[in-house]
Amino acid sequence: MIRLNPEQRVFVTERHLATLTTLRADGTPHVVPVAFTWDPDAGVVRITCNRSSVKARNARRRGPDGTPPRAAVCQVDGGRWMTLEGTVEVVEDEAEVADAVARYARRYRQLSPNPERVVLRLTPDKVMSSTYMAG
Repeated sequence: MIRLNPEQRVFVTERHLATLTTLRADGTPHVVPVAFTWDPDAGVVRITCNRSSVKARNARRRGPDGTPPRAAVCQVDGGRWMTLEGTVEVVEDEAEVADAVARYARRYRQLSPNPERVVLRLTPDKVMSSTYMAG
């Protein structure tokens, strides 16, 4: 599990949007703006979305050798930026979806109920950030 330094830990709790990059079936990047939350205990990024969204479909796609798909979330604020890169999976577990929605409400705003909501769980194995946040 990656560890964020103090500046990075603060940055992922501030109210900013980010971009999520997943890969389409043809290998080209699909980049979309997202709101996300960081779970420091589990060491994962969570993004809520509709189960039929392109990002969810991309997160379900395994490599030819069965490897899990990879994704990156990148948050920018002026000269500060941070990218968390790792494997991504779709989670439909009701408890984890509810936890993600509660975390989202604390960081951004309360979401409306949505029975089609799932969670993209990104487990980073790489963190890159601006020199303002270098460890």
